Amino acid sequence: MAKSVLEAIKEGQWNFEPEAVEERRFQSTRAMPGTDEKLHVLAERVRTGLPLWHGEDRTDWDEEA
Repeated sequence: MAKSVLEAIKEGQWNFEPEAVEERRFQSTRAMPGTDEKLHVLAERVRTGLPLWHGEDRTDWDEEA
């Protein structure tokens, strides 16, 4: 069974959903949306099988870092 969305796609599993992970088990990011830093964080989450989003991630450019 696939551990990440990338593995699932390679296996042809188009309806893959990662297992739920409590947000306290991985860190949020204050990186601004659209930046290389934010994309790096999201890519690392995908590679490691974590959910793409964290409820405390920065979601807007005008939020304080």
